[in-house]
Amino acid sequence: MDYLLLICGLFYLIASAISASKLIAPKKPINRYLIPIIALALTTHGYWLYQHIMTLHGQNLPILIVLSLVTFIISILTTFSGKLFNTGMLQPVVYICAVINLIAVAYLPSQFITHVQAHPVLGLHILLALLAYSILSIGSLFALQLAYLDYRLKNRKLPLTKIDMPPMMSLEKSLFQIVFIGFILLTFTLITAFFFLDDMFTSERINQAILSTIAWVIYALLLWGHNTHGWRGRITIYCTITGSSFLTLAYFGSRFVSEVILN
Repeated sequence: MDYLLLICGLFYLIASAISASKLIAPKKPINRYLIPIIALALTTHGYWLYQHIMTLHGQNLPILIVLSLVTFIISILTTFSGKLFNTGMLQPVVYICAVINLIAVAYLPSQFITHVQAHPVLGLHILLALLAYSILSIGSLFALQLAYLDYRLKNRKLPLTKIDMPPMMSLEKSLFQIVFIGFILLTFTLITAFFFLDDMFTSERINQAILSTIAWVIYALLLWGHNTHGWRGRITIYCTITGSSFLTLAYFGSRFVSEVILN
C-alpha cells in the first residue's frame, strides 16, 4: 500500500468536507483548519508526483499519472483563485475528483517513459498543454454551474439545496476570463506543436492534432461571438463543454487507445 497516497487522499477528503460545509453555511466563518489541510494535501500530492514522474530511466507519464498531474494543477488553481474567479463552489468537487484519481493510480499502476530533457521544446509543449487543459477544464466546470442555474431559473423552481451560489452574471464573467486565459495557453501549445515537434503529423499524433485544432476553433468562435455579438447563456455553455470534450479526446483519448487498447 502506498501510504503517501493514503495520507494525501485523507487530507483531500477532509478539505472537501470543510469546503462543502462552508457552501451550505456561507455566513459561517471560514474554518481555520482548511488552509493547512489543503496545503498538506497539495504538498503530499506534489511530492508523490515528483517521486513517480522523475525516475532514473526518464519521465514516467502514463495516462493516470498525467491525469493526476492535471487534478493537482486544477486543485491548486481552484484553491488559490477562489476570490478572484469564484471557484469556491468547485473546490469540494475538485478535491473529490483528486481522491478518485489517487485510488485509480494506486490500483492501476502503469509506466510510459519519455525523455523530456533531450527535447526542451517538448517539455515546454507538455507544460503549456497541461496548463491549458487544466484551466479550460475549470471553465467547463463553470459551464456546468451555469447550466444548473439556467435550468433552475427556466423552471422557476427553488434550489434543491441551501447551497449559496454566486450570481449568474458573476459566474459568466469568471467563465469568460478563464476561457480567455486557457485559449491563450492553448494557442501557444499548438504553435509549439506545429512548428517545433517533428512527429506532430505522424499517424500516431494526427488525430490529436486535428481534435486539438477543432477545440481551438470552438473556443476562438466563442470568444469572438461574446465580444462582437454578446453571446451568453446556453451557447456559452455548449461551446465551453464541447471544446473541453474535444481537448479530452485529443489527449486522453489517444493515450487511452495507445496504452490500454493497443498495449
